[in-house]
Amino acid sequence: MNIMLIGIVGKPSAGKSTFLNALTMVGAKTGSYPFTTIEPNRGTAYVRTKCKCTELGVKDNPRNSICENGFRFLPIQFLDVAGLVPGASEGRGLGNKFLDDLRQADLLIHVVDASGSLDAEGNQVNKGSWDPLKDVSFLEDEIDSWIKNIITRDYIGMKKKAEAEKIRLSKLLTEKLSGLKISPSDISSSIFESDIIDDDPKTWDENLDNLVTIIRKKSKPIIVVANKIDQETAHENYERMKEILKKDVFPASALSEVVLRSEQEKGTISYTPGDSDFKILDEEKLGKKKEILLKIKHEILERYGSTGIQKILNYIVFDKMKMIVVYPVEDLTKYTDKDGNVLPDAFLVPKGTTTIEFAGKIHSDFAKNFINGQLAPSGRRVGADYELQNNDVIKINAAVK
Repeated sequence: MNIMLIGIVGKPSAGKSTFLNALTMVGAKTGSYPFTTIEPNRGTAYVRTKCKCTELGVKDNPRNSICENGFRFLPIQFLDVAGLVPGASEGRGLGNKFLDDLRQADLLIHVVDASGSLDAEGNQVNKGSWDPLKDVSFLEDEIDSWIKNIITRDYIGMKKKAEAEKIRLSKLLTEKLSGLKISPSDISSSIFESDIIDDDPKTWDENLDNLVTIIRKKSKPIIVVANKIDQETAHENYERMKEILKKDVFPASALSEVVLRSEQEKGTISYTPGDSDFKILDEEKLGKKKEILLKIKHEILERYGSTGIQKILNYIVFDKMKMIVVYPVEDLTKYTDKDGNVLPDAFLVPKGTTTIEFAGKIHSDFAKNFINGQLAPSGRRVGADYELQNNDVIKINAAVK
């Protein structure tokens, strides 16, 4: 079963590695100087959803995911790469490596220093003296330039081939951009929206920049995170970013999440990622850290409802990527696999996934020898074209020994 890959992007020192740590606690190297990250850091984060076990009234035994306090946490792969600086698409900084590392990403999280304390290169400046909106526009421009450079490497030859062989632009672009995890449907719909006529090369030139931007928006959607929201000037910048960008901008404090998760692992507090509060369990062991935690509680959790980290992840998976959760089982009455594990696996699949498509994701032989599916607890039989619903518990019946 494929796991989606989400790239964490932004200029040096904006807090990308801390953001990754907050999601995964992998211990990625962090620092306040440019290019702390050179080799890409990978980690597994977990999206949070209410577990089916609470509705069915059973105690589950998760294998591919985690269940805590009635919430199921499902894995998502994250990639944090070297900071991006202006001119990266032309090779400045670690630009080419940065962009190549993002080829397989399904979606990008742009971590922005909302406090305005870093210049375009990621160097420290007076707090509030830099406009974070510049970071948003330059990153989008650099990714556009990267995609355009790939297209135009043999642009003249591509146009000649299209005219001579009567080949559509959509076919040529699908071949050219195949390594960037850009689907043929994204390319076709982008061409339609850009006023380019697919089979008329004369219309390509004047609309190429617009086409590239549309392709980027469809194939590499970007979620903007206003990080360091607890710092002075950050909230004002966050409100201005929301107003001017006219799209979702999420306030976040990655460092606060790291602190909360660290203390939760030590057993000094009780905290579930995504919660709006925590409970102190060992005040004596906390010592002076209690002051830090109370500051996080009053300035972050009470003001914004959470540190923002889990909320961002859930938004990406369930709202932006339109994923649902499905539980495959062998026994429809006990909700177990063949080894007796209760609700052992929970999979994220795109909304609209059919029974036979899901069968193929579990094992190719299940799709080849598919008979039907059965929903639990009703036992209702569903055919190959049934579209799975969120939190479906299903048994796949196939003629496989």
